[in-house]
Amino acid sequence: MSKSSKLKMKKLMSLSPPFTDVIIKTEKSGFYKGYNLPIALISKTSVALLVVWALGWPEVAASILSSLNTAMLTMFNSLYIYSVGFFAFFLLALTIYPKTGSIILGKPGEKPEFSNFSWFSMMFGAGLGVALMVYATGEPLLEWISNPETILGNVEPLKAETVKSTYRYVFLHNGFHAWSIYAVTAIPMAYFAYTRDMPLTLRVALTPLLGKHINGVIGHTVDILGVIATVLGIAVTIGFGISQLADGAYLLSGADWLITSSQTKEGSNVPSLAALIVGLLLVMGLSILSAVSGVGKGVKYLSNMNSVLSFVLLGVFIIFGAFAYSMEIYGIALLDYIKEFAILSFTAYDPKSLAGQWQITWTTFYWSWWIAFAPFVGLFLARISRGRSIREFVFGAIIVPSLVTFAWMTILGGTSIHLELFGDADGAIVNASTTSSLFVTMEYMFGETGQFLMTILSTVLVITFLVTSADSGVLVLNTIIAGGKIDTGRIHRVIWGILLTLVIGTLLIAGSGRLDALQNAMIIGALPFTILLVLMCISLMKAIYRDTKRLDNDITEES
Repeated sequence: MSKSSKLKMKKLMSLSPPFTDVIIKTEKSGFYKGYNLPIALISKTSVALLVVWALGWPEVAASILSSLNTAMLTMFNSLYIYSVGFFAFFLLALTIYPKTGSIILGKPGEKPEFSNFSWFSMMFGAGLGVALMVYATGEPLLEWISNPETILGNVEPLKAETVKSTYRYVFLHNGFHAWSIYAVTAIPMAYFAYTRDMPLTLRVALTPLLGKHINGVIGHTVDILGVIATVLGIAVTIGFGISQLADGAYLLSGADWLITSSQTKEGSNVPSLAALIVGLLLVMGLSILSAVSGVGKGVKYLSNMNSVLSFVLLGVFIIFGAFAYSMEIYGIALLDYIKEFAILSFTAYDPKSLAGQWQITWTTFYWSWWIAFAPFVGLFLARISRGRSIREFVFGAIIVPSLVTFAWMTILGGTSIHLELFGDADGAIVNASTTSSLFVTMEYMFGETGQFLMTILSTVLVITFLVTSADSGVLVLNTIIAGGKIDTGRIHRVIWGILLTLVIGTLLIAGSGRLDALQNAMIIGALPFTILLVLMCISLMKAIYRDTKRLDNDITEES
Protein backbone atom coordinates (compact mmCIF):
# COMPACT_ATOMS: atom_id res chain seq x y z
CA MET A 1 0.00 0.00 0.00
CA SER A 2 1.37 3.42 -0.98
CA LYS A 3 2.04 6.19 1.52
CA SER A 4 -0.84 8.28 0.15
CA SER A 5 -3.22 5.30 0.42
CA LYS A 6 -2.17 4.69 4.00
CA LEU A 7 -2.74 8.37 4.82
CA LYS A 8 -6.20 8.26 3.22
CA MET A 9 -7.04 5.07 5.14
CA LYS A 10 -5.93 6.72 8.39
CA LYS A 11 -8.20 9.70 7.71
CA LEU A 12 -11.14 7.41 6.96
CA MET A 13 -10.56 5.49 10.19
CA SER A 14 -10.60 8.77 12.11
CA LEU A 15 -14.05 9.45 10.64
CA SER A 16 -15.74 6.76 12.68
CA PRO A 17 -19.51 7.04 13.21
CA PRO A 18 -20.41 9.86 15.62
CA PHE A 19 -21.21 9.22 19.26
CA THR A 20 -24.99 9.05 19.58
CA ASP A 21 -25.45 6.77 22.57
CA VAL A 22 -26.88 9.44 24.86
CA ILE A 23 -28.52 7.76 27.84
CA ILE A 24 -30.65 9.93 30.09
CA LYS A 25 -32.06 7.55 32.67
CA THR A 26 -35.68 8.12 33.61
CA GLU A 27 -37.76 6.55 36.35
CA LYS A 28 -39.73 3.43 35.40
CA SER A 29 -42.53 3.98 37.90
CA GLY A 30 -43.76 6.23 40.67
CA PHE A 31 -44.45 9.95 40.75
CA TYR A 32 -41.41 10.76 38.58
CA LYS A 33 -42.12 8.10 35.98
CA GLY A 34 -40.57 9.22 32.68
CA TYR A 35 -38.43 11.91 34.34
CA ASN A 36 -34.75 12.02 35.27
CA LEU A 37 -34.74 12.06 39.06
CA PRO A 38 -31.44 13.94 39.70
CA ILE A 39 -32.32 16.73 37.25
CA ALA A 40 -35.88 17.00 38.60
CA LEU A 41 -34.91 17.05 42.27
CA ILE A 42 -31.88 19.36 41.98
CA SER A 43 -33.77 21.79 39.74
CA LYS A 44 -36.80 21.92 42.01
CA THR A 45 -34.66 22.14 45.15
CA SER A 46 -32.65 25.03 43.68
CA VAL A 47 -35.81 26.90 42.73
CA ALA A 48 -37.42 26.14 46.10
CA LEU A 49 -34.36 27.42 47.99
CA LEU A 50 -34.46 30.64 45.98
CA VAL A 51 -38.15 31.03 46.88
CA VAL A 52 -37.52 30.41 50.61
CA TRP A 53 -34.52 32.75 50.66
CA ALA A 54 -36.31 35.59 48.85
CA LEU A 55 -39.44 35.18 50.97
CA GLY A 56 -37.72 34.68 54.34
CA TRP A 57 -35.03 37.33 53.99
CA PRO A 58 -36.24 39.69 51.24
CA GLU A 59 -33.96 42.63 52.08
CA VAL A 60 -30.87 40.43 52.37
CA ALA A 61 -31.74 38.63 49.13
CA ALA A 62 -32.28 41.89 47.26
CA SER A 63 -28.99 43.33 48.57
CA ILE A 64 -26.88 40.26 47.76
CA LEU A 65 -28.41 39.84 44.30
CA SER A 66 -27.76 43.53 43.55
CA SER A 67 -24.12 43.34 44.67
CA LEU A 68 -23.46 40.14 42.69
CA ASN A 69 -25.14 41.59 39.63
CA THR A 70 -23.01 44.75 39.70
CA ALA A 71 -19.78 42.78 40.16
CA MET A 72 -20.60 40.26 37.42
CA LEU A 73 -21.67 42.84 34.85
CA THR A 74 -18.53 44.88 35.46
CA MET A 75 -16.27 41.84 35.27
CA PHE A 76 -17.94 39.99 32.39
CA ASN A 77 -19.34 42.82 30.26
CA SER A 78 -16.87 42.10 27.45
CA LEU A 79 -17.70 38.39 27.53
CA TYR A 80 -21.37 39.11 26.87
CA ILE A 81 -20.64 41.62 24.09
CA TYR A 82 -18.06 39.53 22.22
CA SER A 83 -20.02 36.29 22.61
CA VAL A 84 -23.18 37.71 21.04
CA GLY A 85 -21.14 39.27 18.24
CA PHE A 86 -19.58 35.87 17.59
CA PHE A 87 -23.02 34.19 17.50
CA ALA A 88 -24.26 36.61 14.82
CA PHE A 89 -21.25 36.13 12.53
CA PHE A 90 -21.15 32.37 13.12
CA LEU A 91 -24.74 32.01 11.92
CA LEU A 92 -24.12 34.34 8.98
CA ALA A 93 -21.26 32.11 7.82
CA LEU A 94 -23.33 28.97 8.41
CA THR A 95 -26.15 30.35 6.26
CA ILE A 96 -24.06 31.72 3.40
CA TYR A 97 -21.96 28.59 2.91
CA PRO A 98 -23.97 26.39 0.49
CA LYS A 99 -23.28 23.01 2.12
CA THR A 100 -24.20 24.07 5.63
CA GLY A 101 -27.11 26.33 4.72
CA SER A 102 -28.91 23.52 2.89
CA ILE A 103 -28.63 20.99 5.75
CA ILE A 104 -32.08 19.74 6.79
CA LEU A 105 -32.82 19.58 10.51
CA GLY A 106 -34.28 16.12 10.10
CA LYS A 107 -34.09 13.21 7.73
CA PRO A 108 -33.65 13.88 3.98
CA GLY A 109 -36.98 14.87 2.44
CA GLU A 110 -38.71 15.30 5.80
CA LYS A 111 -41.48 17.93 5.76
CA PRO A 112 -42.10 20.55 8.48
CA GLU A 113 -44.74 19.70 11.08
CA PHE A 114 -46.34 23.17 11.22
CA SER A 115 -47.46 25.64 8.57
CA ASN A 116 -45.28 28.69 8.03
CA PHE A 117 -47.84 30.96 9.74
CA SER A 118 -48.21 28.78 12.84
CA TRP A 119 -44.44 28.18 12.97
CA PHE A 120 -43.69 31.89 12.83
CA SER A 121 -46.50 32.77 15.27
CA MET A 122 -45.29 30.32 17.91
CA MET A 123 -41.69 31.37 17.38
CA PHE A 124 -42.47 35.07 17.59
CA GLY A 125 -44.76 34.76 20.61
CA ALA A 126 -42.29 32.66 22.58
CA GLY A 127 -39.20 34.53 21.43
CA LEU A 128 -40.22 38.11 22.07
CA GLY A 129 -43.88 38.38 22.90
CA VAL A 130 -44.67 40.73 25.74
CA ALA A 131 -41.37 42.64 25.39
CA LEU A 132 -42.84 44.15 22.23
CA MET A 133 -45.65 45.63 24.28
CA VAL A 134 -43.46 46.81 27.17
CA TYR A 135 -40.64 48.29 25.11
CA ALA A 136 -42.34 49.30 21.83
CA THR A 137 -42.53 52.93 22.94
CA GLY A 138 -40.58 52.78 26.21
CA GLU A 139 -37.19 51.81 24.81
CA PRO A 140 -37.05 54.29 21.88
CA LEU A 141 -38.05 57.12 24.22
CA LEU A 142 -35.45 56.20 26.85
CA GLU A 143 -32.67 55.78 24.28
CA TRP A 144 -33.74 59.05 22.67
CA ILE A 145 -32.78 60.61 26.00
CA SER A 146 -29.56 58.64 26.47
CA ASN A 147 -27.42 56.44 24.22
CA PRO A 148 -23.66 56.24 23.58
CA GLU A 149 -23.84 59.00 20.98
CA THR A 150 -25.48 61.45 23.41
CA ILE A 151 -23.09 60.40 26.18
CA LEU A 152 -20.06 60.98 23.94
CA GLY A 153 -21.47 64.39 22.99
CA ASN A 154 -21.99 63.64 19.29
CA VAL A 155 -25.71 64.51 19.40
CA GLU A 156 -28.10 66.15 21.88
CA PRO A 157 -30.87 64.25 23.69
CA LEU A 158 -34.49 64.63 22.55
CA LYS A 159 -33.59 66.21 19.19
CA ALA A 160 -34.77 65.16 15.73
CA GLU A 161 -31.21 64.35 14.66
CA THR A 162 -30.81 61.98 17.64
CA VAL A 163 -33.52 59.60 16.38
CA LYS A 164 -31.06 57.86 14.02
CA SER A 165 -28.63 56.88 16.80
CA THR A 166 -31.61 56.02 19.03
CA TYR A 167 -32.84 53.36 16.64
CA ARG A 168 -29.33 52.08 15.97
CA TYR A 169 -29.37 50.73 19.51
CA VAL A 170 -33.06 49.79 19.51
CA PHE A 171 -32.35 47.62 16.46
CA LEU A 172 -29.20 46.23 18.08
CA HIS A 173 -31.10 45.10 21.18
CA ASN A 174 -34.02 43.57 19.28
CA GLY A 175 -32.57 42.54 15.92
CA PHE A 176 -30.21 40.10 14.24
CA HIS A 177 -27.83 39.91 17.20
CA ALA A 178 -30.59 39.20 19.67
CA TRP A 179 -32.38 36.53 17.64
CA SER A 180 -29.02 34.88 16.90
CA ILE A 181 -28.85 33.94 20.58
CA TYR A 182 -31.98 31.83 20.19
CA ALA A 183 -30.77 30.33 16.92
CA VAL A 184 -27.38 29.17 18.24
CA THR A 185 -29.27 27.36 20.97
CA ALA A 186 -31.93 25.83 18.73
CA ILE A 187 -29.92 24.75 15.67
CA PRO A 188 -27.41 22.48 17.49
CA MET A 189 -30.18 20.77 19.48
CA ALA A 190 -32.33 20.26 16.38
CA TYR A 191 -29.34 19.06 14.34
CA PHE A 192 -28.28 16.38 16.80
CA ALA A 193 -31.81 15.35 17.76
CA TYR A 194 -33.27 15.10 14.25
CA THR A 195 -30.32 14.03 12.10
CA ARG A 196 -28.81 11.62 14.63
CA ASP A 197 -31.96 10.41 16.42
CA MET A 198 -30.86 11.70 19.81
CA PRO A 199 -33.05 13.11 22.62
CA LEU A 200 -34.21 16.70 22.17
CA THR A 201 -32.43 18.23 25.12
CA LEU A 202 -29.63 20.68 25.82
CA ARG A 203 -26.83 18.23 26.55
CA VAL A 204 -26.91 16.56 23.12
CA ALA A 205 -25.49 19.75 21.59
CA LEU A 206 -22.18 19.05 23.36
CA THR A 207 -21.75 15.38 22.41
CA PRO A 208 -19.02 16.02 19.77
CA LEU A 209 -16.92 17.67 22.49
CA LEU A 210 -17.71 15.49 25.50
CA GLY A 211 -18.69 12.10 24.03
CA LYS A 212 -19.79 9.53 26.60
CA HIS A 213 -19.11 11.95 29.47
CA ILE A 214 -22.34 13.71 28.54
CA ASN A 215 -24.25 10.81 30.14
CA GLY A 216 -23.02 11.61 33.64
CA VAL A 217 -22.71 14.55 35.97
CA ILE A 218 -21.64 16.95 33.20
CA GLY A 219 -24.78 16.28 31.18
CA HIS A 220 -27.00 16.67 34.23
CA THR A 221 -25.28 19.98 35.03
CA VAL A 222 -25.91 21.33 31.52
CA ASP A 223 -29.61 20.51 31.74
CA ILE A 224 -29.93 21.91 35.28
CA LEU A 225 -28.27 25.17 34.22
CA GLY A 226 -30.75 25.32 31.35
CA VAL A 227 -33.68 24.82 33.72
CA ILE A 228 -32.52 27.53 36.13
CA ALA A 229 -31.76 30.02 33.33
CA THR A 230 -35.19 29.33 31.83
CA VAL A 231 -36.98 29.89 35.13
CA LEU A 232 -35.21 33.22 35.70
CA GLY A 233 -35.64 34.40 32.10
CA ILE A 234 -39.36 33.70 32.15
CA ALA A 235 -39.61 35.35 35.59
CA VAL A 236 -38.28 38.67 34.29
CA THR A 237 -40.51 38.58 31.20
CA ILE A 238 -43.60 37.86 33.27
CA GLY A 239 -42.55 40.56 35.75
CA PHE A 240 -42.40 43.26 33.09
CA GLY A 241 -45.60 42.02 31.48
CA ILE A 242 -47.74 42.04 34.60
CA SER A 243 -46.45 45.54 35.38
CA GLN A 244 -47.85 46.74 32.06
CA LEU A 245 -51.00 44.69 32.67
CA ALA A 246 -51.50 46.56 35.96
CA ASP A 247 -51.06 49.89 34.14
CA GLY A 248 -53.72 48.91 31.63
CA ALA A 249 -56.09 47.67 34.33
CA TYR A 250 -55.73 50.98 36.20
CA LEU A 251 -56.57 52.99 33.08
CA LEU A 252 -59.62 50.84 32.45
CA SER A 253 -60.96 50.68 36.00
CA GLY A 254 -59.46 53.60 37.89
CA ALA A 255 -59.13 51.35 40.97
CA ASP A 256 -56.68 53.03 43.36
CA TRP A 257 -55.39 49.75 44.81
CA LEU A 258 -53.71 48.98 41.48
CA ILE A 259 -51.09 51.70 41.99
CA THR A 260 -48.90 52.89 44.83
CA SER A 261 -49.23 56.29 46.41
CA SER A 262 -45.74 57.28 45.27
CA GLN A 263 -46.66 58.45 41.78
CA THR A 264 -45.29 61.92 41.07
CA LYS A 265 -46.88 62.97 37.82
CA GLU A 266 -49.48 61.88 35.30
CA GLY A 267 -48.43 58.83 33.33
CA SER A 268 -45.77 57.69 35.80
CA ASN A 269 -47.96 55.64 38.14
CA VAL A 270 -46.20 52.72 39.82
CA PRO A 271 -48.15 49.43 39.96
CA SER A 272 -48.76 48.24 43.52
CA LEU A 273 -47.41 44.93 44.79
CA ALA A 274 -51.00 43.73 45.21
CA ALA A 275 -51.76 44.49 41.55
CA LEU A 276 -48.63 42.62 40.43
CA ILE A 277 -49.49 39.56 42.52
CA VAL A 278 -53.11 39.46 41.27
CA GLY A 279 -51.89 39.84 37.68
CA LEU A 280 -49.34 37.10 38.25
CA LEU A 281 -51.97 34.68 39.57
CA LEU A 282 -54.26 35.42 36.62
CA VAL A 283 -51.55 34.94 33.98
CA MET A 284 -50.01 31.83 35.51
CA GLY A 285 -53.40 30.24 36.12
CA LEU A 286 -54.26 30.64 32.43
CA SER A 287 -50.80 29.49 31.34
CA ILE A 288 -51.06 26.28 33.36
CA LEU A 289 -54.38 25.48 31.70
CA SER A 290 -52.83 26.14 28.29
CA ALA A 291 -49.70 24.10 29.05
CA VAL A 292 -51.79 21.11 30.11
CA SER A 293 -53.36 21.08 26.64
CA GLY A 294 -49.93 20.90 24.92
CA VAL A 295 -48.16 22.54 21.96
CA GLY A 296 -50.62 21.43 19.29
CA LYS A 297 -53.61 23.00 21.00
CA GLY A 298 -53.27 25.71 23.65
CA VAL A 299 -49.87 27.11 22.68
CA LYS A 300 -50.60 27.00 18.96
CA TYR A 301 -54.02 28.68 19.23
CA LEU A 302 -52.81 31.38 21.62
CA SER A 303 -49.83 32.09 19.37
CA ASN A 304 -52.09 32.48 16.36
CA MET A 305 -54.33 34.80 18.38
CA ASN A 306 -51.27 36.85 19.36
CA SER A 307 -50.32 37.31 15.72
CA VAL A 308 -53.81 38.41 14.70
CA LEU A 309 -54.18 40.89 17.59
CA SER A 310 -50.66 42.21 16.99
CA PHE A 311 -51.46 42.94 13.36
CA VAL A 312 -54.67 44.69 14.43
CA LEU A 313 -52.77 46.93 16.87
CA LEU A 314 -50.05 47.58 14.30
CA GLY A 315 -52.71 48.39 11.70
CA VAL A 316 -54.30 50.98 13.99
CA PHE A 317 -50.94 52.72 14.43
CA ILE A 318 -50.32 52.57 10.68
CA ILE A 319 -53.65 54.28 9.98
CA PHE A 320 -53.78 56.78 12.85
CA GLY A 321 -50.12 57.13 13.81
CA ALA A 322 -47.14 58.83 12.17
CA PHE A 323 -46.67 56.08 9.57
CA ALA A 324 -44.75 58.08 6.95
CA TYR A 325 -42.37 59.43 9.59
CA SER A 326 -41.95 55.94 11.06
CA MET A 327 -41.11 54.40 7.68
CA GLU A 328 -38.51 57.09 7.10
CA ILE A 329 -36.96 56.14 10.46
CA TYR A 330 -37.17 52.45 9.49
CA GLY A 331 -35.19 52.90 6.28
CA ILE A 332 -32.55 55.21 7.73
CA ALA A 333 -32.08 53.15 10.91
CA LEU A 334 -31.91 49.80 9.09
CA LEU A 335 -29.17 51.02 6.75
CA ASP A 336 -27.34 52.52 9.73
CA TYR A 337 -27.65 49.28 11.73
CA ILE A 338 -26.28 47.20 8.86
CA LYS A 339 -23.44 49.67 8.24
CA GLU A 340 -22.47 49.67 11.93
CA PHE A 341 -23.10 45.93 12.38
CA ALA A 342 -19.48 44.85 12.92
CA ILE A 343 -18.68 47.79 15.20
CA LEU A 344 -21.81 47.19 17.29
CA SER A 345 -20.92 43.50 17.49
CA PHE A 346 -17.50 43.92 19.04
CA THR A 347 -17.39 47.27 20.84
CA ALA A 348 -17.12 46.82 24.61
CA TYR A 349 -16.77 50.08 26.50
CA ASP A 350 -14.79 50.46 29.71
CA PRO A 351 -17.31 49.57 32.46
CA LYS A 352 -16.07 52.52 34.53
CA SER A 353 -16.89 55.06 31.80
CA LEU A 354 -20.31 56.64 31.30
CA ALA A 355 -20.67 54.83 27.96
CA GLY A 356 -19.69 51.60 29.68
CA GLN A 357 -22.29 52.12 32.40
CA TRP A 358 -24.89 52.73 29.72
CA GLN A 359 -23.81 49.56 27.89
CA ILE A 360 -24.06 47.50 31.08
CA THR A 361 -27.49 48.93 31.89
CA TRP A 362 -28.86 48.40 28.39
CA THR A 363 -26.95 46.14 25.99
CA THR A 364 -25.45 43.73 28.50
CA PHE A 365 -28.74 43.53 30.39
CA TYR A 366 -30.49 42.71 27.12
CA TRP A 367 -27.93 40.07 26.17
CA SER A 368 -28.25 38.40 29.57
CA TRP A 369 -32.06 38.48 29.23
CA TRP A 370 -31.99 36.92 25.77
CA ILE A 371 -29.41 34.34 26.93
CA ALA A 372 -31.46 33.46 30.02
CA PHE A 373 -34.43 32.96 27.71
CA ALA A 374 -32.36 30.96 25.20
CA PRO A 375 -32.67 27.45 26.74
CA PHE A 376 -36.45 27.82 26.80
CA VAL A 377 -36.92 29.49 23.41
CA GLY A 378 -34.12 27.53 21.75
CA LEU A 379 -35.53 24.17 22.78
CA PHE A 380 -39.04 25.32 21.87
CA LEU A 381 -37.88 26.49 18.42
CA ALA A 382 -36.05 23.21 17.91
CA ARG A 383 -39.22 21.37 18.93
CA ILE A 384 -41.33 23.11 16.23
CA SER A 385 -38.69 23.30 13.45
CA ARG A 386 -38.11 19.70 12.43
CA GLY A 387 -37.82 19.43 8.65
CA ARG A 388 -36.55 23.00 8.13
CA SER A 389 -33.14 23.69 6.55
CA ILE A 390 -30.56 25.71 8.47
CA ARG A 391 -30.90 28.53 5.91
CA GLU A 392 -34.69 28.43 6.22
CA PHE A 393 -34.38 28.43 10.00
CA VAL A 394 -32.06 31.46 10.02
CA PHE A 395 -34.35 33.30 7.62
CA GLY A 396 -37.48 32.42 9.62
CA ALA A 397 -36.02 32.72 13.12
CA ILE A 398 -33.64 35.68 12.70
CA ILE A 399 -34.23 37.76 9.56
CA VAL A 400 -38.05 37.85 9.45
CA PRO A 401 -38.64 38.31 13.22
CA SER A 402 -36.03 41.08 13.27
CA LEU A 403 -37.58 42.95 10.35
CA VAL A 404 -41.06 42.64 11.87
CA THR A 405 -39.73 43.78 15.25
CA PHE A 406 -38.04 46.77 13.60
CA ALA A 407 -41.33 47.74 11.96
CA TRP A 408 -43.17 47.36 15.26
CA MET A 409 -40.66 49.45 17.20
CA THR A 410 -40.49 52.20 14.59
CA ILE A 411 -44.24 52.46 13.97
CA LEU A 412 -45.22 52.52 17.66
CA GLY A 413 -42.10 54.20 19.01
CA GLY A 414 -41.83 56.57 16.03
CA THR A 415 -45.39 57.74 16.64
CA SER A 416 -44.50 58.54 20.26
CA ILE A 417 -41.41 60.50 19.20
CA HIS A 418 -43.41 62.31 16.49
CA LEU A 419 -46.00 63.38 19.07
CA GLU A 420 -43.20 64.78 21.22
CA LEU A 421 -41.43 66.57 18.35
CA PHE A 422 -44.39 67.83 16.33
CA GLY A 423 -47.50 67.15 18.44
CA ASP A 424 -48.75 68.46 21.74
CA ALA A 425 -47.39 65.75 24.07
CA ASP A 426 -44.97 68.30 25.56
CA GLY A 427 -42.94 65.74 27.53
CA ALA A 428 -45.89 63.70 28.83
CA ILE A 429 -44.91 60.55 26.89
CA VAL A 430 -41.18 60.92 27.59
CA ASN A 431 -41.87 61.33 31.31
CA ALA A 432 -44.20 58.32 31.51
CA SER A 433 -42.94 55.03 32.93
CA THR A 434 -41.65 52.39 30.54
CA THR A 435 -44.74 50.20 30.93
CA SER A 436 -47.26 53.06 30.70
CA SER A 437 -45.74 55.05 27.80
CA LEU A 438 -47.75 53.04 25.24
CA PHE A 439 -51.01 53.97 26.96
CA VAL A 440 -50.03 57.65 27.22
CA THR A 441 -49.18 57.62 23.50
CA MET A 442 -52.67 56.28 22.77
CA GLU A 443 -54.21 59.08 24.83
CA TYR A 444 -52.55 61.72 22.64
CA MET A 445 -53.48 59.81 19.49
CA PHE A 446 -57.15 59.13 20.19
CA GLY A 447 -58.31 61.06 23.25
CA GLU A 448 -59.90 59.40 26.28
CA THR A 449 -62.56 57.33 24.45
CA GLY A 450 -60.17 55.98 21.83
CA GLN A 451 -57.54 55.35 24.47
CA PHE A 452 -60.02 53.28 26.48
CA LEU A 453 -60.82 51.02 23.51
CA MET A 454 -57.17 50.65 22.51
CA THR A 455 -56.20 49.91 26.11
CA ILE A 456 -58.65 47.00 26.11
CA LEU A 457 -57.02 45.60 22.96
CA SER A 458 -53.51 46.14 24.32
CA THR A 459 -54.33 44.60 27.69
CA VAL A 460 -55.78 41.48 26.07
CA LEU A 461 -52.68 41.26 23.87
CA VAL A 462 -50.39 41.56 26.89
CA ILE A 463 -52.29 38.73 28.60
CA THR A 464 -52.08 36.41 25.58
CA PHE A 465 -48.38 37.17 25.11
CA LEU A 466 -47.72 36.46 28.78
CA VAL A 467 -49.69 33.25 28.79
CA THR A 468 -47.94 32.06 25.61
CA SER A 469 -44.51 32.73 27.10
CA ALA A 470 -45.32 31.07 30.40
CA ASP A 471 -47.03 27.95 29.04
CA SER A 472 -44.30 27.41 26.44
CA GLY A 473 -41.76 27.69 29.25
CA VAL A 474 -43.59 25.15 31.39
CA LEU A 475 -43.62 22.67 28.49
CA VAL A 476 -39.91 23.19 27.81
CA LEU A 477 -38.94 22.77 31.47
CA ASN A 478 -40.68 19.42 31.52
CA THR A 479 -39.04 18.39 28.24
CA ILE A 480 -35.56 19.06 29.66
CA ILE A 481 -36.26 17.14 32.87
CA ALA A 482 -37.83 14.26 30.94
CA GLY A 483 -34.62 13.78 28.93
CA GLY A 484 -36.02 15.27 25.72
CA LYS A 485 -39.42 13.60 25.88
CA ILE A 486 -42.06 15.85 24.32
CA ASP A 487 -45.25 14.39 25.80
CA THR A 488 -44.80 14.88 29.54
CA GLY A 489 -47.11 14.31 32.49
CA ARG A 490 -49.76 16.94 33.12
CA ILE A 491 -49.27 16.97 36.88
CA HIS A 492 -45.63 18.00 36.43
CA ARG A 493 -46.66 20.83 34.11
CA VAL A 494 -48.94 22.06 36.87
CA ILE A 495 -46.15 21.77 39.47
CA TRP A 496 -43.70 23.77 37.37
CA GLY A 497 -46.38 26.37 36.73
CA ILE A 498 -46.83 26.72 40.48
CA LEU A 499 -43.05 26.89 41.08
CA LEU A 500 -42.71 29.62 38.44
CA THR A 501 -45.49 31.56 40.14
CA LEU A 502 -43.74 31.26 43.51
CA VAL A 503 -40.37 32.37 42.10
CA ILE A 504 -41.82 35.45 40.43
CA GLY A 505 -44.03 36.32 43.41
CA THR A 506 -41.28 36.01 46.02
CA LEU A 507 -38.73 37.99 43.98
CA LEU A 508 -41.35 40.71 43.50
CA ILE A 509 -41.85 40.73 47.27
CA ALA A 510 -38.07 40.85 47.80
CA GLY A 511 -37.93 43.87 45.52
CA SER A 512 -40.93 45.51 47.23
CA GLY A 513 -42.85 45.38 43.98
CA ARG A 514 -39.90 46.53 41.87
CA LEU A 515 -38.32 44.30 39.23
CA ASP A 516 -34.72 44.79 40.39
CA ALA A 517 -34.42 41.48 42.26
CA LEU A 518 -35.87 39.59 39.27
CA GLN A 519 -33.45 41.26 36.86
CA ASN A 520 -30.42 40.69 39.10
CA ALA A 521 -31.21 36.99 39.59
CA MET A 522 -31.65 36.54 35.84
CA ILE A 523 -28.33 38.18 34.91
CA ILE A 524 -26.47 36.02 37.41
CA GLY A 525 -28.17 32.86 36.12
CA ALA A 526 -27.40 33.72 32.48
CA LEU A 527 -23.60 33.91 32.83
CA PRO A 528 -22.77 30.17 32.88
CA PHE A 529 -25.14 29.55 29.99
CA THR A 530 -23.27 32.14 27.90
CA ILE A 531 -20.21 29.92 28.07
CA LEU A 532 -22.30 26.86 27.20
CA LEU A 533 -23.62 28.61 24.08
CA VAL A 534 -20.08 29.28 22.85
CA LEU A 535 -19.24 25.59 23.37
CA MET A 536 -22.41 24.58 21.51
CA CYS A 537 -21.28 26.59 18.48
CA ILE A 538 -17.87 24.92 18.53
CA SER A 539 -19.56 21.54 18.91
CA LEU A 540 -21.85 22.16 15.92
CA MET A 541 -18.92 23.26 13.76
CA LYS A 542 -17.05 20.09 14.58
CA ALA A 543 -20.08 17.87 13.91
CA ILE A 544 -20.95 19.47 10.56
CA TYR A 545 -17.32 19.31 9.41
CA ARG A 546 -16.98 15.64 10.26
CA ASP A 547 -20.42 14.73 8.90
CA THR A 548 -19.56 16.47 5.62
CA LYS A 549 -16.33 14.47 5.41
CA ARG A 550 -18.25 11.25 6.08
CA LEU A 551 -20.63 12.01 3.23
CA ASP A 552 -17.77 12.92 0.88
CA ASN A 553 -16.14 9.56 1.65
CA ASP A 554 -19.41 7.58 1.54
CA ILE A 555 -19.32 6.75 5.25
CA THR A 556 -23.03 6.55 5.95
CA GLU A 557 -23.27 4.60 9.19
CA GLU A 558 -25.25 6.45 11.84
CA SER A 559 -24.40 9.82 10.28
